[in-house]
Amino acid sequence: MAWQQSDGYPYPQQQGPPPAGFFPSGGAAPYPGATSYPGAAPYPGAAPYPGAAPYPGAAPYPGAAPYPGGAPYPGAAPYPGATSYSGTGGYPGQTQSSMPNQYGGYGAANEARGGFSFSDKSIRNGFIRKVYSILMMQLLLTAFFIMLFVFHKPTKEYFQQNGSPYVILAFVITIGTMLAMACCESVRRTTPMNYIFLFIFTLAEGFLMGIISAYYKTNDVLLAISICTVLCFALTVFAFQTKIDFTMMGGILLVAVIILFVFGIVLMFFPGVKVLHLIYSCFGAFLFSIYLIYDTQLMMGGDHKYSISPEEYVFAALNIYIDIINIFMYILAILGDSRD
Repeated sequence: MAWQQSDGYPYPQQQGPPPAGFFPSGGAAPYPGATSYPGAAPYPGAAPYPGAAPYPGAAPYPGAAPYPGGAPYPGAAPYPGATSYSGTGGYPGQTQSSMPNQYGGYGAANEARGGFSFSDKSIRNGFIRKVYSILMMQLLLTAFFIMLFVFHKPTKEYFQQNGSPYVILAFVITIGTMLAMACCESVRRTTPMNYIFLFIFTLAEGFLMGIISAYYKTNDVLLAISICTVLCFALTVFAFQTKIDFTMMGGILLVAVIILFVFGIVLMFFPGVKVLHLIYSCFGAFLFSIYLIYDTQLMMGGDHKYSISPEEYVFAALNIYIDIINIFMYILAILGDSRD
């Protein structure tokens, strides 16, 4: 049977293979050394094209090196000597948790989010414990000075008669150390400088509280301590439990402090009006009660809009200590004004 070509297609009705070296389009073979139709697999023994990739799903050519770092085709065996990807993704030698996943995190999505949350929560809890440990030391030192000036009669009588110079000195030291810690980040963050400044501040403030307490009756001082303790504990529990975010009230509280300050200056010209002094003391106690909630939530962090850095443990303890001291002073003033 004669071989024929019709419309450019190679012999749809052919019987048996064509003669060796025969090509439908005539002329020379398209590839050197090839004896098959274009697009067909090479005959056994023919070398592959230099640098050509194997067909998808097919095993690599014998002796051919795999692509460097390349992954095998889906469903195909890895190239000889090549290392396949491990786990859910990642290059050889890398752990799964260090590879970004499709959710934008690191490692498995749930584990990454849970691990980060746990780490952040543990850091914040350690920060809170550290702040309250420092605060307890401050309050104990202050309570020591108050008890000394209240129960030791010679000390109480001496400072009642000669306390003015000591009050001025303690006030200057208190303001100076407080401004240094509030304004200089290197002071409040550098150890042991931050502890030294905080100790000097607490020493001066405790001494000042002792002198002020010496001018009040013993029962009033003890009652003020009791009320202040219960009130601060209740406010702290409220700050931890409430869903109200007090950290957004910083501007309002600042305005309230300015009003309290101006109110106090005005009262200097009306020393004998007890009603105004009582109103001033009540307003001050209420304001610093809100400040205690505010500073507590700043320390807590979490879902609140604003939070303090875990490196600011000295500054956080300083803020809460000032709040408690002011609450104590205003409660003591309320008791003293009400009895007079």
